[in-house]
Amino acid sequence: MNAVPEPDAHNHWLADPAVRIIASYRHWTGRHLVDPALDPASAARVLYRAPFVVLAHDAAADPLFTYANLTAQDLFERPWREITGLPSRYSAEPLAREERARLLDQVARQGYTDNYSGVRVTAGGRRFLVRRATVWNVIDADGALCGQAASFADWEWL
Repeated sequence: MNAVPEPDAHNHWLADPAVRIIASYRHWTGRHLVDPALDPASAARVLYRAPFVVLAHDAAADPLFTYANLTAQDLFERPWREITGLPSRYSAEPLAREERARLLDQVARQGYTDNYSGVRVTAGGRRFLVRRATVWNVIDADGALCGQAASFADWEWL
């Protein structure tokens, strides 16, 4: 499904996309996802192994996941090779997809939102409630939109 290799030491933990996610979070929220003193590869490694969820998708009309840290992969029950390249709409149940689309439109206009809650679904069909998620636009060094990302550490199985 996806040609992007899974982050590891050999590819510097995919530092370029990870740093875009990290820098964009800082740009919009003024907060840090990881220690700002880390070099790019170390920051990318810490992000990939973080105990909270980090997901990102591209800016396509039907966005595809481009990044999912290990916590996200475990929660959504999809390894890297399955979750990256997957339409991100599949993270929500069909009835919740309209609400998800409204959220993403709001983020596109405002740059980010905090304290989002919503129901998501795993590959195996298990439902969970996401609480206090931050969703933000991912931008490159020139400010061009690359996609959107989300992070949360609080969820409850339904």
